[in-house]
Amino acid sequence: MCGIVGIVAKTHVNQTIFDALTVLQHRGQDAAGMVTCQGSRFYLRKDNGLVNEVFRTRHMKNLAGNMGIGHVRYPTAGSSSSAEAQPFYVNSPYGIALAHNGNLTNAEEVGEQMFRADLRHINTTSDSEVLLNVVAHELQRQGKLVPEPEDIFKAVEGVHQRCKGGYAAVAVITGYGIVAFRDPHGIRPLTYGKRTAEDGSTEYMVASESVALDVCGFERVRDIEPGEAIFIDMDGNVYTRQCAVATKLAPCLFEYVYLARPDSIIDNVSVHQSRMRMGVKLADKVKRERPDHDIDVIIPIPDTSRTAALEMALSLGVTFREGFIKNRYVGRTFIMPGQAQRKKSVRRKLNPIQMEFKDKVVMLVDDSIVRGTTSGQIVEMARDMGAKKVYFASAAPAVRYPNVYGIDMPAASELIAHGREDDEVAEAIGADWMLYQDLDDLKDCVLEGNPAIQDFDTCVFDGRYVAEDVDQAYLDRLEAKRNDAAKEEGEDDADKGNESADLHTKID
Repeated sequence: MCGIVGIVAKTHVNQTIFDALTVLQHRGQDAAGMVTCQGSRFYLRKDNGLVNEVFRTRHMKNLAGNMGIGHVRYPTAGSSSSAEAQPFYVNSPYGIALAHNGNLTNAEEVGEQMFRADLRHINTTSDSEVLLNVVAHELQRQGKLVPEPEDIFKAVEGVHQRCKGGYAAVAVITGYGIVAFRDPHGIRPLTYGKRTAEDGSTEYMVASESVALDVCGFERVRDIEPGEAIFIDMDGNVYTRQCAVATKLAPCLFEYVYLARPDSIIDNVSVHQSRMRMGVKLADKVKRERPDHDIDVIIPIPDTSRTAALEMALSLGVTFREGFIKNRYVGRTFIMPGQAQRKKSVRRKLNPIQMEFKDKVVMLVDDSIVRGTTSGQIVEMARDMGAKKVYFASAAPAVRYPNVYGIDMPAASELIAHGREDDEVAEAIGADWMLYQDLDDLKDCVLEGNPAIQDFDTCVFDGRYVAEDVDQAYLDRLEAKRNDAAKEEGEDDADKGNESADLHTKID
């Protein structure tokens, strides 16, 4: 899970990229990076940390140019070393820098081909560097001293033929323009927009979510289609082309539940409205299963579930209350490495208001339950505050399988619903009743906003990998990489890598 942005403008773009990255910060809090281009020269700044930590005034002064790309990162593939912060850069052909959101499921295989057949060296464990080198190699194969849009689109065709998985990418080509493209299933989001500059010319932005366009004054034009590429040259001319043979719009369903900001529009679906519908569907399920329910109050787990919880309360005619105060300086806990660290973070993250729980039957609502660490401790807090009964509702179905398309889900064995029935999950987290959204209901919540969506990536709920590119051997390797023990070892390696980066390769 990452956030990407690219801009072609008539004025310096560093501040606009910074502003866009700050509103995409929810998509990645591990690292941030920016590349700008002026003439034939790149200017790069990237490091671990939040956007406002990575980019100081001295860095912004050095990021000159009217074209550039930016990235915020969660380390879903590779390590968390600052050496793997994006964008990545290669000097041949032309000079290309790339930022990527998603995950290549055949990254190891393609990386090996790069080394043995294409004579290209991959310097990190990041699949984004693999993707960059595929783009560079496919462009070099065109053999053009000055690439035309058609050459760039042919290169993207080659990328789609070689790479599998879910990916959205944006690349800046020195002196020529910006190209952005999306995988043939449209799993990861990508949109573009335009604005009028002071001189009357048109400037363009591509980004992971439409909220980045909104805050920077760009008018949303449309989403990039699955398999499509968009090229914007230095003069602001826009070219688009379908670059994949077989395509299907099958966005990640988890984007609408949890990942995206509610004020974004993804594939013509308002995230906020889809979450409102999720709350109504949950209420309908309560009416079916327990028409004589005894719920006194509905309380959301801040922040993502608030919209669904409010609509659920309205549909049931039950009081809605804010029962938890959130510390906004603690990150998302299901991504944090190590169970002990996650437990400490939950207690630092949320503090209950006793009067909202005491002597009440409480229905807690969250967007989803992943490891169950947060959920179990929240149920315990509610009981400590004097709740008579504690029910728990999830706006998403049970998360039982790992994600392979760019979300840092845990290993399957660490998912609380993996191998458990709903009542067993309730027992595990200490709830009196566990209520999950039905998968078909969740799909309907999004399809109502855009009936043209053909399918969804629902792998975390049903184990069906929409690109049909995953076998059990791959999942077994993923399990070994994503369990807590492996991540803790990776953190140690990252610390060593960061020390090395500080000494040798850090670019200011």
